[in-house]
Amino acid sequence: MATFLPDTRATTAADLANAGAGRISREAACDLLRADDGLLPSLLAAAQLARARFRPGIITYSRKVFLPLTNLCRDYCGYCTFRRDPGEPGAHTMMPDEVMEVVRAAERTGCTEALFSLGDKPELLFPQMRDTLRRLGYKSTLHYLEAMCEKVLRESSLLPHPNPGLMSAEWLERLSRVAPSMGLMLETTSARLLAKNAAHDNAPDKEPAKRLRVIEDAGRRKIPFTTGILIGLGETLEERVDALIAIRDLQEKYGHIQEVIVQNFRAKSGTPMAHWPEPDRGEMLRTLAVARLLMPRMNMQAPPNLSDPHYADLIDGGINDWGGVSPLTPDFINPEKPWPHLKELQQRTEAKGFELRQRLPVYPEFVELASTHGNLLAERLSSAADAAGYARKKRAA
Repeated sequence: MATFLPDTRATTAADLANAGAGRISREAACDLLRADDGLLPSLLAAAQLARARFRPGIITYSRKVFLPLTNLCRDYCGYCTFRRDPGEPGAHTMMPDEVMEVVRAAERTGCTEALFSLGDKPELLFPQMRDTLRRLGYKSTLHYLEAMCEKVLRESSLLPHPNPGLMSAEWLERLSRVAPSMGLMLETTSARLLAKNAAHDNAPDKEPAKRLRVIEDAGRRKIPFTTGILIGLGETLEERVDALIAIRDLQEKYGHIQEVIVQNFRAKSGTPMAHWPEPDRGEMLRTLAVARLLMPRMNMQAPPNLSDPHYADLIDGGINDWGGVSPLTPDFINPEKPWPHLKELQQRTEAKGFELRQRLPVYPEFVELASTHGNLLAERLSSAADAAGYARKKRAA
């Protein structure tokens, strides 16, 4: 694989175009993240060339419904408005009938993904959550999640994609039987952000080593997995590159990472980081382009709603996927940032010269791998996927 070591003061457009043929080094990635605006067009062109060699002409998305199974959480991240303590306004745990009511509505709007998001092991901190689980007949939040994933799989045409936080190897294995893919954002490899008054102060489940262990355990079990970084939390540019390289290294070892998300921090009122500076357009594009050059043959995603109204520019950074977009439910993690309408998403994608294509929560090239984890899963995937592994066309009611 070619290695590219630029001096950003003298790098030419031709040098960067050659970089698109193979991944770049850590040193080069750090240099390019510091590059001035004059080099940005050449950097983006190199990223686009790398994407064209990997996945030409198509940008994908997953038509999803967002199911916030519980927003109780034992972590207190400095940027989060999703989590709640029991008794706080908005604190809520969905009941099984409520889950299926939303799933039925999602079927009518042509969704294929049931995205389960939830707080990390709230029963370890809150007796109220333990009481709720006891009434429902479950030992833990993960037991409840497993049951809801199986219910969705058995009783609907949707496919579950859970994001439950830290999991043991046993729980990865159990959930892989009722969900074709799952996810855990690495966010960062910077342990500095666990310090007092930093982004992950009082968030023990955000310890990078623990999150890397989960991603690696998923790799050992050949589970299609989603991960990514959250930029703008206070990490250095070097730490940002290190997080991307950590993901790349795990993918090279196990081959199970189906997509890498590059997500930009957005400041939210009422949080400790409410006045923290947000990454600007140039920083986001640089990070996307560098991620593409570091990982030229991996699916790369950036959420469109977090860069609205100029989200189409993200395509210039080398992404080939928009992630999950819901025609029914808000982004409960970022409720102040609504999803784009799917018709508009299609128009803006096509204006950039790409076909917008609907995928399942598991990417086409990972459908076969996901099917090996259980007969019911294999049956549902066979019904949901077309011959190329994308979502079969469904007519919304």
